[in-house]
Amino acid sequence: MAAHRKSAHRKPKQRPFTGPAARTAATLALAGAATATSATGAGAAPAEPAPTAAQVRAKVDRLYHDAEVATEKYNGAKEKEASATRAVDTLADEAARRTDRLNTARHTLGSMATAQYRTGALDPAVQLALSSDPDTYLERAAQLDRAGDRQTSLLTGIRRQLSGIARVKARADRETEALAARRAELQEHRTAITTKLADARKLLATLTADERAAYERAADAAHGGGPAQADRSATHADRSTARASVAAPNSRAGRAVAFAHGAIGKPYVWGATGPNAFDCSGLTQAAWQAAGVRLPRTTYTQINAGQRVSRSELAPGDLVFFYSGISHVGLYIGGGQMIHAPRPGAPVRIAPIDQMPFAGATRVA
Repeated sequence: MAAHRKSAHRKPKQRPFTGPAARTAATLALAGAATATSATGAGAAPAEPAPTAAQVRAKVDRLYHDAEVATEKYNGAKEKEASATRAVDTLADEAARRTDRLNTARHTLGSMATAQYRTGALDPAVQLALSSDPDTYLERAAQLDRAGDRQTSLLTGIRRQLSGIARVKARADRETEALAARRAELQEHRTAITTKLADARKLLATLTADERAAYERAADAAHGGGPAQADRSATHADRSTARASVAAPNSRAGRAVAFAHGAIGKPYVWGATGPNAFDCSGLTQAAWQAAGVRLPRTTYTQINAGQRVSRSELAPGDLVFFYSGISHVGLYIGGGQMIHAPRPGAPVRIAPIDQMPFAGATRVA
């Protein structure tokens, strides 16, 4: 009996899998092993190599160019926003003036109604019957007729003014919606610019000090020299300006070139039009404004602000444009040179026009 209880508690032997069950178990085991091997391999995979200094420089250059493209779009959007703001303000002033006139007319009409109420406004036949002096009555009747005509005119005028105010307010609502859209567009371009410039700074921070210095030297060479050259140019600005002014085709072009020489060494700031900082189209606009000519704000509108000229016909004062998207502009000063605001970190300077892809030129005056 004890032997029977002992045998009853003994664990049964587990038989090895055979046939299909064995194949299934083997497949699962192999899959698990493969997964484990894959996971181990993924953890040990080599990291992606860091970009080379040359690749970083290329990316930074592209970001700076993209930021300049966005800057010109920002400048255009800012002009539209300013125009929409002026339109809204003008309509608000017009609505206020119309409302004042309406209130005046309403006040006059109210005064007339009060006066009529005080006189009793008796029926004319009754007044004639009661009057001891018909001549006096007839004179007063004529005055009442004229007052009635004036009242009718006032009512007609009030109706017109109400209709006019409604039209002005409808236009103001449309312009306000347009203004909101312009401001949203402005913010979009502002975000694009600041993001690209921040990305450029982050990339430059990955370079060593020597690599950053090499990048700056290369960028300066591409855009016409570094701050040292800008300082030297500024030192000799008066003599250069005099020579350039003589060579300019007319006095206005000479004044524009003189202004640009005076701006040498001032910093590039996107969206700036002077007097202490400029972006590329802000500099050319300010230079020609000093000569009494109002240029549009952006590169892609400035190129159509005068007569197009070929590269071989360039004269001092001409606007020279670069890149297929017309995203950069400088002021030609002769001898294959221009004055321009290159990019963030690079002040206004003299540079050769063959350092960037030439897109066209315009003679303003």
